[in-house]
Amino acid sequence: MSTLTIRYLGGPSAILEIGGVRLVVDPTFDPPGDYPMGSRKLTKTAEPVLGPDDVGPVDAVLLSHDQHPDNLDAGGRAYLAGVPLTLTTEAAAGRLGGTARALPNWEHAELPRPDGGTLRVTGVPAQHGPDGTEHLTGPVTGFVLSGEGLSTVYVSGDNASLDVVRAVAGRFAPFDVAVLFAGGAQTPLAGDAYLTLTSEGAAEAAGILGAAQIVPLHFEGWAHFSQGRGTLAPAFEKAGLTDRLRLLGVGESIAL
Repeated sequence: MSTLTIRYLGGPSAILEIGGVRLVVDPTFDPPGDYPMGSRKLTKTAEPVLGPDDVGPVDAVLLSHDQHPDNLDAGGRAYLAGVPLTLTTEAAAGRLGGTARALPNWEHAELPRPDGGTLRVTGVPAQHGPDGTEHLTGPVTGFVLSGEGLSTVYVSGDNASLDVVRAVAGRFAPFDVAVLFAGGAQTPLAGDAYLTLTSEGAAEAAGILGAAQIVPLHFEGWAHFSQGRGTLAPAFEKAGLTDRLRLLGVGESIAL
């Protein structure tokens, strides 16, 4: 089976290489500081590990959504202008234009591989908060990567719903790798509710997905995360899934 390589860039951002295809997830490159969202703001607390010029050639960007600066910042928007394809929500594709393409739930795009095969990228649901908050948080998408001789990989995007995870698992499980956004994000917009998976939710999702290996993203680098590096390992240990967790340092790569 072809190796999957993941380089964690901090926040939601990562470089994935699978079957010779190179992908970037939710590119963010801006410095620490306050980033307005209407009357509210999100606060970034960590420096980017790479600049856009350091990423190198890519085949596509997997963009969970464009409406929040912790998933697509100014540097990320500028970066999109130079990539051949961005797969994202219909709303984001309409706003971004350029090479952005909508990938609706359960539909797929085929990306050519150097070996002559294809990497299939399927859009899957994501729910950015509890039931009934989509009008506040906006649409989000996740992705499933698959292909002959390749690992089957789930990229959750900003999803807080285990029912959504069950729906994805019902179509694609078991997974070889799940890339889960797992910071337990909270903002005044939704009160005490979580806008992304908590550490405990990520561990439960791992079991639902049947995923052999879990790589968390989007759990540090922003002030609105309620959980992070210190809660992930205990949650997976409690669930009896310590052997599945691959907790990377910022800038670190892993071959799976």
